[in-house]
Amino acid sequence: MRTFLLPLLVLTTTAFAADPNTLSADEQAAGWKLLFDGKSTSGWRASGRDEFPAKGWVVEDGSLKHIAKAGGGDLMTVDSYDNFEFVWDWKIAPGGNSGLKYNFPDAKKGIGCEYQMIDDEGHPDAKRGGRLHQTAGLYDLIPPADEVKSKPAGEWNTSKVTVNGNKVEHWINGAKSVAFELGSPELLALVAKSKYKGTAGFGVKKAGPILLQDHGDEVAIRNMKLRPLK
Repeated sequence: MRTFLLPLLVLTTTAFAADPNTLSADEQAAGWKLLFDGKSTSGWRASGRDEFPAKGWVVEDGSLKHIAKAGGGDLMTVDSYDNFEFVWDWKIAPGGNSGLKYNFPDAKKGIGCEYQMIDDEGHPDAKRGGRLHQTAGLYDLIPPADEVKSKPAGEWNTSKVTVNGNKVEHWINGAKSVAFELGSPELLALVAKSKYKGTAGFGVKKAGPILLQDHGDEVAIRNMKLRPLK
């Protein structure tokens, strides 16, 4: 397992609901809330707008789905979050690419820390830069742990991002893939050598929304749950 900087505190284990887009009694007691109920688009808007996009994104079979090459742009939560634990299920179409972003220097520009969601075997970007652009890594900055693998395109993965103070973790299918510290000299040194080097404030802690990327490909997302952390 790759641990970059300091590992996060161990968080309390919660019994998750068996059915997608629902909360168990334990989850409700622990403070979890649904960001998607499997039926409506409430709580989501097009990036840079106040309303949900008129094309591109649809609710289908209990998932929030982007239709390939249909446009629509990125999706963003209406609410902003500071310290949180966020889990979701997702599956990417063969050859597809998408991502989940958070911690934006400027949310209007849509440039933030990215949890990569990609067909590691079928998309060319996954082959560039070693594993820097592969699933569950911190895109273009920290590759996922060598032993961590996503499921093949077309199959559901379960992912998690935790932000607790400056400490951040990425998980996939029960395994930790990345751990780092926002604002640390080590992270900022990586930023200075990355595609984000010209983005002021990138890699420094800031509350903000959660974004689902429209990269032009088909991706389905469901079971989005968030628990605020103190």
